[in-house]
Amino acid sequence: MYIHNNIMHDIHLANKILNLILKNAKKNNLKKITKIKIELGEIIEHNQIITPENLKFNIKMLAKGTIAENVKIEIYATKKNKKLHGLNPCNLCKKH
Repeated sequence: MYIHNNIMHDIHLANKILNLILKNAKKNNLKKITKIKIELGEIIEHNQIITPENLKFNIKMLAKGTIAENVKIEIYATKKNKKLHGLNPCNLCKKH
């Protein structure tokens, strides 16, 4: 897997996503997270486009030692052309 130079920019978003997942897992008394599915549009964090490869790498790295360790991550490209700057948790859960 080739990791782009902007890996450190992606870690900020990966941390936000993983924290949201872990928070919801705790709220629902989950003991293990085995799969994460992410719909990813074009997201710009610190003026860099977030790539699926880097996001997956960073989530896996950050998940070590948590209930999400060794999680399978599936990232699907969205067809929306909307650009998002940073992370809005409502875009993750689609509840609002």
